[in-house]
Amino acid sequence: MRDVARLAGVSHQTVSRVLNNLPNVSPATRGRVLDAVRVLNYRRNLAARTLVTARSRTIGLIGFETTLAGPASMIYGIEKAAREAGYYVSIATVRSLDRHSVLDAVEQLCAQAVEGIIAIAPKNSVADALTQVPAGTPAVGVGGADDGSVPMLRVDNVRGASLATRHLLELGHATVHHVPGPADWPEARDRIDGWRQTLHAAGASVPRVEPGDWSARSGYLRGQRLAVDPAVTAVFCGNDHIALGVLRAFHEAGRRVPGEVSVVGFDDTPESGYFLPPLTTVHQDFAELGRRSVELLIGQLSGAPAPAGPVHLAPHLVVRASARSSRAA
Repeated sequence: MRDVARLAGVSHQTVSRVLNNLPNVSPATRGRVLDAVRVLNYRRNLAARTLVTARSRTIGLIGFETTLAGPASMIYGIEKAAREAGYYVSIATVRSLDRHSVLDAVEQLCAQAVEGIIAIAPKNSVADALTQVPAGTPAVGVGGADDGSVPMLRVDNVRGASLATRHLLELGHATVHHVPGPADWPEARDRIDGWRQTLHAAGASVPRVEPGDWSARSGYLRGQRLAVDPAVTAVFCGNDHIALGVLRAFHEAGRRVPGEVSVVGFDDTPESGYFLPPLTTVHQDFAELGRRSVELLIGQLSGAPAPAGPVHLAPHLVVRASARSSRAA
Protein backbone atom coordinates (compact mmCIF):
# COMPACT_ATOMS: atom_id res chain seq x y z
CA MET A 1 0.00 0.00 0.00
CA ARG A 2 2.89 2.35 0.71
CA ASP A 3 4.31 1.61 -2.76
CA VAL A 4 0.95 2.59 -4.28
CA ALA A 5 0.93 5.77 -2.19
CA ARG A 6 4.45 6.66 -3.26
CA LEU A 7 3.65 6.18 -6.98
CA ALA A 8 0.38 8.13 -6.72
CA GLY A 9 1.96 10.92 -4.66
CA VAL A 10 -0.51 10.55 -1.78
CA SER A 11 -0.53 9.23 1.79
CA HIS A 12 -1.16 5.56 2.49
CA GLN A 13 -4.27 6.68 4.41
CA THR A 14 -5.63 8.14 1.16
CA VAL A 15 -4.93 4.85 -0.62
CA SER A 16 -6.89 3.07 2.09
CA ARG A 17 -9.82 5.45 1.66
CA VAL A 18 -9.88 4.83 -2.10
CA LEU A 19 -9.64 1.05 -1.77
CA ASN A 20 -12.46 1.02 0.77
CA ASN A 21 -14.56 3.35 -1.41
CA LEU A 22 -14.83 5.99 1.30
CA PRO A 23 -15.83 9.63 0.62
CA ASN A 24 -13.78 12.85 0.79
CA VAL A 25 -11.33 11.88 -1.95
CA SER A 26 -11.31 14.02 -5.08
CA PRO A 27 -11.96 12.30 -8.43
CA ALA A 28 -8.48 13.26 -9.66
CA THR A 29 -6.79 11.76 -6.59
CA ARG A 30 -8.94 8.64 -6.76
CA GLY A 31 -7.96 8.21 -10.41
CA ARG A 32 -4.22 8.51 -9.62
CA VAL A 33 -4.49 5.92 -6.87
CA LEU A 34 -6.39 3.45 -9.08
CA ASP A 35 -3.85 3.97 -11.88
CA ALA A 36 -1.04 3.17 -9.44
CA VAL A 37 -2.90 0.07 -8.25
CA ARG A 38 -3.11 -1.19 -11.85
CA VAL A 39 0.53 -0.36 -12.66
CA LEU A 40 1.80 -2.17 -9.56
CA ASN A 41 -0.78 -4.97 -9.84
CA TYR A 42 -1.55 -4.38 -6.18
CA ARG A 43 -3.85 -6.83 -4.37
CA ARG A 44 -5.01 -6.39 -0.80
CA ASN A 45 -4.07 -9.12 1.67
CA LEU A 46 -7.50 -10.06 2.99
CA ALA A 47 -6.11 -12.24 5.75
CA ALA A 48 -4.02 -9.38 7.10
CA ARG A 49 -6.91 -6.98 6.76
CA THR A 50 -9.14 -9.33 8.74
CA LEU A 51 -6.54 -9.53 11.55
CA VAL A 52 -6.29 -5.73 11.76
CA THR A 53 -10.00 -4.88 11.51
CA ALA A 54 -11.55 -8.08 12.92
CA ARG A 55 -13.85 -7.85 9.87
CA SER A 56 -13.61 -10.13 6.84
CA ARG A 57 -16.26 -8.22 4.84
CA THR A 58 -17.26 -11.64 3.56
CA ILE A 59 -20.71 -13.22 3.45
CA GLY A 60 -21.08 -16.98 3.25
CA LEU A 61 -23.63 -18.26 0.74
CA ILE A 62 -24.97 -21.82 0.74
CA GLY A 63 -26.43 -23.04 -2.54
CA PHE A 64 -27.09 -26.43 -4.05
CA GLU A 65 -26.42 -28.16 -7.33
CA THR A 66 -29.40 -27.48 -9.58
CA THR A 67 -30.41 -26.44 -13.06
CA LEU A 68 -33.57 -24.76 -11.75
CA ALA A 69 -33.79 -21.12 -12.80
CA GLY A 70 -35.11 -19.88 -9.46
CA PRO A 71 -32.29 -20.95 -7.10
CA ALA A 72 -29.62 -20.11 -9.67
CA SER A 73 -31.08 -16.62 -10.11
CA MET A 74 -31.23 -16.16 -6.34
CA ILE A 75 -27.51 -16.94 -6.03
CA TYR A 76 -26.70 -14.40 -8.73
CA GLY A 77 -28.93 -11.78 -7.10
CA ILE A 78 -27.37 -12.31 -3.66
CA GLU A 79 -23.82 -12.14 -5.02
CA LYS A 80 -24.59 -8.94 -6.94
CA ALA A 81 -26.26 -7.27 -3.96
CA ALA A 82 -23.39 -8.21 -1.63
CA ARG A 83 -20.81 -6.84 -4.04
CA GLU A 84 -22.71 -3.56 -4.32
CA ALA A 85 -22.81 -3.35 -0.51
CA GLY A 86 -19.02 -3.77 -0.33
CA TYR A 87 -18.92 -7.43 0.71
CA TYR A 88 -17.19 -10.43 -0.78
CA VAL A 89 -19.09 -13.70 -1.15
CA SER A 90 -17.79 -17.18 -0.41
CA ILE A 91 -20.07 -19.86 -1.89
CA ALA A 92 -20.44 -23.39 -0.55
CA THR A 93 -22.45 -25.67 -2.83
CA VAL A 94 -24.03 -28.86 -1.53
CA ARG A 95 -25.16 -31.83 -3.60
CA SER A 96 -27.94 -32.77 -1.23
CA LEU A 97 -30.19 -30.59 0.90
CA ASP A 98 -30.04 -32.94 3.88
CA ARG A 99 -29.15 -31.51 7.29
CA HIS A 100 -25.71 -33.13 7.46
CA SER A 101 -24.58 -31.68 4.11
CA VAL A 102 -25.77 -28.21 5.02
CA LEU A 103 -24.03 -28.38 8.42
CA ASP A 104 -20.80 -29.29 6.61
CA ALA A 105 -21.24 -26.20 4.45
CA VAL A 106 -21.84 -24.05 7.52
CA GLU A 107 -18.64 -25.35 9.11
CA GLN A 108 -16.68 -24.73 5.90
CA LEU A 109 -17.87 -21.13 5.69
CA CYS A 110 -17.31 -20.38 9.37
CA ALA A 111 -13.71 -21.64 8.98
CA GLN A 112 -13.28 -18.83 6.43
CA ALA A 113 -14.33 -16.23 9.04
CA VAL A 114 -17.45 -15.15 7.18
CA GLU A 115 -19.42 -12.47 9.01
CA GLY A 116 -22.79 -14.00 8.27
CA ILE A 117 -24.46 -16.71 6.18
CA ILE A 118 -27.26 -16.64 3.62
CA ALA A 119 -28.68 -19.98 2.50
CA ILE A 120 -30.98 -20.89 -0.35
CA ALA A 121 -33.40 -22.84 1.81
CA PRO A 122 -36.11 -24.59 -0.22
CA LYS A 123 -36.44 -27.42 2.32
CA ASN A 124 -36.97 -27.45 6.07
CA SER A 125 -33.69 -29.31 6.57
CA VAL A 126 -31.74 -26.24 5.46
CA ALA A 127 -33.47 -23.89 7.90
CA ASP A 128 -32.97 -26.48 10.64
CA ALA A 129 -29.23 -26.65 9.91
CA LEU A 130 -28.99 -22.84 10.04
CA THR A 131 -30.03 -22.92 13.70
CA GLN A 132 -26.63 -24.54 14.37
CA VAL A 133 -24.65 -21.57 13.04
CA PRO A 134 -22.28 -20.40 15.85
CA ALA A 135 -23.50 -17.61 18.10
CA GLY A 136 -22.48 -14.21 16.79
CA THR A 137 -22.75 -15.27 13.14
CA PRO A 138 -26.18 -14.20 11.87
CA ALA A 139 -27.93 -16.32 9.26
CA VAL A 140 -30.75 -15.67 6.78
CA GLY A 141 -32.70 -18.20 4.72
CA VAL A 142 -34.16 -17.49 1.30
CA GLY A 143 -37.19 -19.34 0.02
CA GLY A 144 -37.78 -21.74 2.90
CA ALA A 145 -40.57 -22.61 5.30
CA ASP A 146 -42.03 -20.12 7.77
CA ASP A 147 -41.11 -22.05 10.92
CA GLY A 148 -39.48 -19.10 12.71
CA SER A 149 -36.17 -20.88 13.30
CA VAL A 150 -34.15 -18.27 11.35
CA PRO A 151 -35.04 -15.01 9.61
CA MET A 152 -36.56 -16.03 6.29
CA LEU A 153 -37.15 -14.10 3.09
CA ARG A 154 -39.44 -15.57 0.46
CA VAL A 155 -41.89 -14.85 -2.32
CA ASP A 156 -45.54 -15.04 -1.26
CA ASN A 157 -46.23 -18.29 -3.08
CA VAL A 158 -49.78 -18.58 -1.76
CA ARG A 159 -50.62 -15.19 -3.25
CA GLY A 160 -48.87 -16.02 -6.51
CA ALA A 161 -50.82 -19.25 -6.93
CA SER A 162 -54.02 -17.40 -6.10
CA LEU A 163 -53.29 -14.80 -8.80
CA ALA A 164 -52.80 -17.53 -11.40
CA THR A 165 -55.88 -19.50 -10.38
CA ARG A 166 -58.12 -16.44 -10.14
CA HIS A 167 -56.99 -15.29 -13.58
CA LEU A 168 -58.08 -18.60 -15.10
CA LEU A 169 -61.39 -18.57 -13.26
CA GLU A 170 -62.07 -15.01 -14.41
CA LEU A 171 -61.50 -16.17 -17.98
CA GLY A 172 -64.60 -18.33 -17.51
CA HIS A 173 -63.13 -21.75 -16.75
CA ALA A 174 -65.30 -23.84 -14.42
CA THR A 175 -62.28 -25.07 -12.47
CA VAL A 176 -58.48 -25.18 -12.70
CA HIS A 177 -56.28 -28.27 -12.61
CA HIS A 178 -52.88 -28.04 -10.95
CA VAL A 179 -49.59 -29.80 -11.77
CA PRO A 180 -47.42 -29.21 -8.67
CA GLY A 181 -43.76 -29.51 -7.76
CA PRO A 182 -42.31 -31.95 -5.21
CA ALA A 183 -44.25 -32.56 -2.01
CA ASP A 184 -41.23 -31.93 0.26
CA TRP A 185 -40.69 -28.35 -0.94
CA PRO A 186 -42.56 -25.66 1.06
CA GLU A 187 -42.84 -23.55 -2.10
CA ALA A 188 -44.74 -26.34 -3.86
CA ARG A 189 -47.03 -26.85 -0.87
CA ASP A 190 -47.76 -23.13 -0.63
CA ARG A 191 -48.67 -22.99 -4.31
CA ILE A 192 -51.06 -25.92 -3.81
CA ASP A 193 -52.60 -24.08 -0.84
CA GLY A 194 -53.08 -20.86 -2.82
CA TRP A 195 -54.64 -22.75 -5.73
CA ARG A 196 -56.95 -24.76 -3.48
CA GLN A 197 -58.03 -21.79 -1.35
CA THR A 198 -58.93 -19.79 -4.44
CA LEU A 199 -61.02 -22.60 -5.89
CA HIS A 200 -62.84 -23.05 -2.57
CA ALA A 201 -63.53 -19.31 -2.34
CA ALA A 202 -65.00 -19.35 -5.86
CA GLY A 203 -67.15 -22.38 -5.15
CA ALA A 204 -65.32 -24.36 -7.85
CA SER A 205 -64.52 -28.05 -7.68
CA VAL A 206 -61.01 -28.95 -6.53
CA PRO A 207 -59.37 -31.57 -8.78
CA ARG A 208 -57.00 -34.15 -7.35
CA VAL A 209 -53.28 -33.31 -7.43
CA GLU A 210 -50.34 -35.67 -7.92
CA PRO A 211 -47.03 -34.24 -6.64
CA GLY A 212 -44.14 -34.65 -9.04
CA ASP A 213 -40.94 -32.67 -9.42
CA TRP A 214 -39.94 -29.36 -10.99
CA SER A 215 -38.98 -30.80 -14.39
CA ALA A 216 -40.51 -30.49 -17.85
CA ARG A 217 -40.64 -34.29 -17.92
CA SER A 218 -42.86 -34.32 -14.85
CA GLY A 219 -45.17 -31.79 -16.50
CA TYR A 220 -45.21 -33.79 -19.71
CA LEU A 221 -46.20 -37.06 -18.00
CA ARG A 222 -48.96 -35.40 -15.99
CA GLY A 223 -50.03 -33.41 -19.05
CA GLN A 224 -50.50 -36.61 -21.02
CA ARG A 225 -53.06 -37.79 -18.48
CA LEU A 226 -54.84 -34.44 -18.40
CA ALA A 227 -54.92 -34.12 -22.18
CA VAL A 228 -57.19 -37.14 -22.65
CA ASP A 229 -59.86 -35.60 -20.39
CA PRO A 230 -62.06 -33.23 -22.43
CA ALA A 231 -63.30 -31.60 -19.22
CA VAL A 232 -59.82 -30.15 -18.58
CA THR A 233 -59.79 -26.58 -19.93
CA ALA A 234 -57.38 -24.78 -17.55
CA VAL A 235 -54.09 -25.85 -15.94
CA PHE A 236 -51.96 -23.99 -13.41
CA CYS A 237 -48.40 -25.36 -13.31
CA GLY A 238 -46.05 -25.26 -10.31
CA ASN A 239 -43.28 -23.67 -12.37
CA ASP A 240 -42.46 -22.77 -15.97
CA HIS A 241 -40.47 -25.96 -16.60
CA ILE A 242 -43.56 -28.02 -15.70
CA ALA A 243 -45.65 -25.79 -17.96
CA LEU A 244 -43.29 -26.49 -20.87
CA GLY A 245 -43.93 -30.23 -20.50
CA VAL A 246 -47.68 -29.69 -20.20
CA LEU A 247 -47.71 -27.61 -23.38
CA ARG A 248 -45.87 -30.40 -25.24
CA ALA A 249 -48.34 -33.03 -24.00
CA PHE A 250 -51.39 -31.05 -25.07
CA HIS A 251 -49.83 -30.28 -28.46
CA GLU A 252 -49.15 -33.97 -29.11
CA ALA A 253 -52.72 -34.82 -28.10
CA GLY A 254 -54.05 -32.35 -30.65
CA ARG A 255 -55.54 -30.01 -28.05
CA ARG A 256 -54.89 -26.36 -28.85
CA VAL A 257 -53.42 -23.98 -26.30
CA PRO A 258 -55.03 -21.53 -25.73
CA GLY A 259 -57.84 -22.50 -28.14
CA GLU A 260 -59.12 -25.41 -26.05
CA VAL A 261 -56.97 -25.28 -22.92
CA SER A 262 -55.40 -22.37 -21.01
CA VAL A 263 -52.05 -22.88 -19.24
CA VAL A 264 -50.34 -20.67 -16.62
CA GLY A 265 -46.89 -21.18 -15.09
CA PHE A 266 -44.90 -19.78 -12.16
CA ASP A 267 -41.45 -18.09 -12.00
CA ASP A 268 -41.36 -16.04 -15.23
CA THR A 269 -38.11 -17.59 -16.39
CA PRO A 270 -36.33 -15.72 -19.22
CA GLU A 271 -37.45 -18.40 -21.70
CA SER A 272 -41.15 -18.33 -20.80
CA GLY A 273 -41.94 -15.46 -23.14
CA TYR A 274 -40.61 -17.56 -26.04
CA PHE A 275 -42.63 -20.71 -25.43
CA LEU A 276 -45.20 -21.57 -28.10
CA PRO A 277 -47.51 -19.96 -27.19
CA PRO A 278 -45.76 -17.38 -24.95
CA LEU A 279 -46.52 -18.39 -21.37
CA THR A 280 -48.71 -16.47 -18.95
CA THR A 281 -46.89 -16.88 -15.64
CA VAL A 282 -46.33 -15.52 -12.13
CA HIS A 283 -43.25 -13.32 -11.86
CA GLN A 284 -41.00 -13.40 -8.81
CA ASP A 285 -38.20 -10.84 -8.58
CA PHE A 286 -35.04 -12.83 -7.84
CA ALA A 287 -32.85 -9.71 -7.93
CA GLU A 288 -35.00 -8.13 -5.24
CA LEU A 289 -34.84 -11.34 -3.20
CA GLY A 290 -31.06 -11.10 -3.34
CA ARG A 291 -30.98 -7.43 -2.41
CA ARG A 292 -33.39 -7.82 0.49
CA SER A 293 -31.64 -10.90 1.91
CA VAL A 294 -28.28 -9.10 1.92
CA GLU A 295 -29.93 -6.04 3.45
CA LEU A 296 -31.48 -8.21 6.16
CA LEU A 297 -28.16 -9.89 6.99
CA ILE A 298 -26.18 -6.64 7.04
CA GLY A 299 -28.83 -5.14 9.30
CA GLN A 300 -28.22 -7.91 11.82
CA LEU A 301 -24.46 -7.37 11.54
CA SER A 302 -25.11 -3.74 12.44
CA GLY A 303 -27.14 -4.71 15.51
CA ALA A 304 -30.64 -4.39 14.08
CA PRO A 305 -33.14 -6.91 15.48
CA ALA A 306 -34.23 -9.74 13.23
CA PRO A 307 -37.81 -9.43 11.91
CA ALA A 308 -40.47 -11.06 14.04
CA GLY A 309 -41.67 -13.23 11.17
CA PRO A 310 -40.84 -14.14 7.60
CA VAL A 311 -40.50 -11.34 5.06
CA HIS A 312 -42.73 -11.93 2.03
CA LEU A 313 -42.21 -10.35 -1.38
CA ALA A 314 -45.31 -9.89 -3.51
CA PRO A 315 -45.30 -11.58 -6.94
CA HIS A 316 -47.32 -10.39 -9.91
CA LEU A 317 -49.00 -12.00 -12.90
CA VAL A 318 -47.48 -11.61 -16.37
CA VAL A 319 -50.24 -12.09 -18.96
CA ARG A 320 -49.17 -13.52 -22.31
CA ALA A 321 -50.84 -15.73 -24.90
CA SER A 322 -51.19 -19.16 -23.26
CA ALA A 323 -54.48 -18.39 -21.49
CA ARG A 324 -57.67 -16.85 -22.82
CA SER A 325 -61.40 -16.79 -22.21
CA SER A 326 -63.06 -20.17 -22.32
CA ARG A 327 -65.91 -18.51 -24.17
CA ALA A 328 -63.54 -17.70 -27.03
CA ALA A 329 -62.59 -21.35 -27.58
